Amino acid sequence: MPANKQRDFTEKQLDSKLVYDGGLLKVREDRVRLPDGREATREYIQHPGAVMMIALLDEDTLILERQFRYPLRRHFYELPAGKMETAEDPLATAQRELIEECGYEAESWRHLATLHPCIGYSDERIELFLARGLKYVGHALDDGEFLEVVPLKISDALNWVRSGKINEVKTVIGLLWLERITQAGW
Repeated sequence: MPANKQRDFTEKQLDSKLVYDGGLLKVREDRVRLPDGREATREYIQHPGAVMMIALLDEDTLILERQFRYPLRRHFYELPAGKMETAEDPLATAQRELIEECGYEAESWRHLATLHPCIGYSDERIELFLARGLKYVGHALDDGEFLEVVPLKISDALNWVRSGKINEVKTVIGLLWLERITQAGW
């Protein structure tokens, strides 16, 4: 096979059923036709999509959040993030979430990447933004949302990644993006 010719492993959906319809997630079970003609079942989570913000207070300091995550029953340090509402523009979500969770508006926004954190079992996507020129306007957490806003030096955040104090995947990726931006001028 020529080096530039890729084989097609596309699976064709034969039918689909909604197994669970929750407030945040939906779980589907699909029957598919495999590339070799056999049939298989695929279970996956449908997610509405999310945004994550690298919010810089100044060139050396960013905002993290510390919050309890029930599935793992412990607190995590994370970059601010939030779920997109139906048909909401990702930038509008980022702007809304930065105010709601952290209490800041940003003067400038830059889209950095689209991440797919769980491709084996979810269609979730996370739009990553860089926010600069922050101005405190007061936060308005969602009902039942509890978190602590943690200003932190970028160098300390990167050290927390290296030491394992920060190990939540989207935050690790965001901080490594930030390191490339600050060191290589991405």
